[in-house]
Amino acid sequence: MKRARLDLLLVERGLAESREKAKRLVLAGDVLVDGRPATKAGHEIPVDSALTIRQPERFVGRGGFKLEEAFLRFPQLSARERVCVDIGASTGGFTDCLLQHGAARVHAVDVGKAQLHHRLAADPRVIIHDACNARHLQPGDLPETPSLAVADVSFISLRLILPALDRILAVPADIVALVKPQFEAERHEVSHRGVIRDPAIRQRVVAAIRDFAESTLHWQTQGICESPIRGPAGNVEFLIYWKKPS
Repeated sequence: MKRARLDLLLVERGLAESREKAKRLVLAGDVLVDGRPATKAGHEIPVDSALTIRQPERFVGRGGFKLEEAFLRFPQLSARERVCVDIGASTGGFTDCLLQHGAARVHAVDVGKAQLHHRLAADPRVIIHDACNARHLQPGDLPETPSLAVADVSFISLRLILPALDRILAVPADIVALVKPQFEAERHEVSHRGVIRDPAIRQRVVAAIRDFAESTLHWQTQGICESPIRGPAGNVEFLIYWKKPS
C-alpha cells in the first residue's frame, strides 16, 4: 500500500491551505485518521486513509482560539465598535478574533512582512503595519488612537512591549496579552527544547508580568487565565487582562 506524509495528504485533499497549517491542525488535535486523533504531521499513512477535520477553522490562526478564551472568561471585555491594535499580528489569529467580536478597525502590527492572511489583508477594517518594531511605538505612529490592545509576541519579553502600548493607547483602555513563560524566564530555567515544565516557574513568571504592569504602568489587573491551546513546543501559555485607568 502506497503511503504519504499526513501533512501532504491534508494539503492535497484541500483540508489545509499549507503544510504549516496542516501541522497546526494536527498539533491542535483536530485531525482524525481513520477516526483516530493524529499526533504527528510528518507520519506516513496509507494514501487511502480517511481524513477528517474535527471542526472547520473558525480563525485564520490558532491564536484566534487563544484570544477567544479571554472573551469567554472575561465578559466585561468587549471589542465592539472599538479601534484596536494587534501587536505581533503574524497571520492574524488575534486580528480575526477581534473582527469577529465587532471591532471597528484593527491595526495589525508585526516586525515581519506579508505574513497576514490574505482574507484579512483584503479587509478594509484591517490596517497593516509591517516591518514595525512595536517596542519603539510612539504616540502618533498610528493614524488613530486605539482603546483596546492585544499582544502575542515571541523571542522578546512583554516588559519591552507593554510600555510602548501604554504610550499609544487611549485613556481609558483595555489590554490583553499572551504570556509565554519560555520568553520571560531565566535561560537556565528553560529546557534545551525551549519548554518550561515546572509549574512554579510558570506561575512566578506570570505574576512578575502582572506586577510589572501594575507597578510600572499603573494598570489594573482584571483577570488571568490559562490559554486553552499550548504553544508549538507544548508550552503552557497564559492570558492577562488589564485596564489602563482614566
